[in-house]
Amino acid sequence: MPFAICRGCTVFLALYVALSLVGCAATTTGLSLEVPPMHTASEFSDDEPIAAIDDPWEGFNRSMYRFNHYFDKYLFLPVVSGYEYITPIFVQKGVSNFFGNIGEVRTLYNSLFQLKGKKFLVTFGRFLTNSTIGIGGLFDPATRIGLQKQGEDFGQTLGYWGAPAGSYLVLPILGPNTLRSAGGLAVDGGIRYGAVNAIDPFGHTEHGDVIMAGVSALEAIDLRHNEEFRYYESGYPFEYYMVRFLYCQSRELLIMK
Repeated sequence: MPFAICRGCTVFLALYVALSLVGCAATTTGLSLEVPPMHTASEFSDDEPIAAIDDPWEGFNRSMYRFNHYFDKYLFLPVVSGYEYITPIFVQKGVSNFFGNIGEVRTLYNSLFQLKGKKFLVTFGRFLTNSTIGIGGLFDPATRIGLQKQGEDFGQTLGYWGAPAGSYLVLPILGPNTLRSAGGLAVDGGIRYGAVNAIDPFGHTEHGDVIMAGVSALEAIDLRHNEEFRYYESGYPFEYYMVRFLYCQSRELLIMK
């Protein structure tokens, strides 16, 4: 999905294998995986900004875009729909608040890396308030008292210090990226992995790894639940290029904030 943030490696691998199995089942049962037409950059003039983004791996990126469409339509969205059907809305909200509160840690250290003192203090205040008064992040009293949610990741940190965006890259499941943002995802993921291993929140339980995998899966479902984008439902005939353009422009704007 286009604007989603860091997922767990365990979830990524599990879902990738699951999609492969779905693909095999589709082949054997005669399921038709029809994709709407995708137009090419040759239909734009060279001076159109939407066609000017560096995309040397367009063939690969288009394949990944289709892969993500299939994954979304035939596996991920049905799972999300099931989650939304069986889970009360107040529970969905609590789950989103909980994972959002954990995500404040990423904003904290990246604000520090970028020397953004105000963002750091606001984010620290949010994390402290929601972790205590908000009962571990299940509620969001920080927003109600005026501490608005910030947003920073290591890709933005790289951009802040002048690293070029690099070529456009569509990742499996994670969606649109650039080389810079993909590198940022890797760093943020590594920091999170190291922190979780150091804290080892489920180490005292008999099936800690299974519980952690379940928590990561729930986080992935929650992220998709909160993302409104649906592949090929924009009504725009050049959707691939529009998504590419909007993603790259939005990332540059985030770096400037």
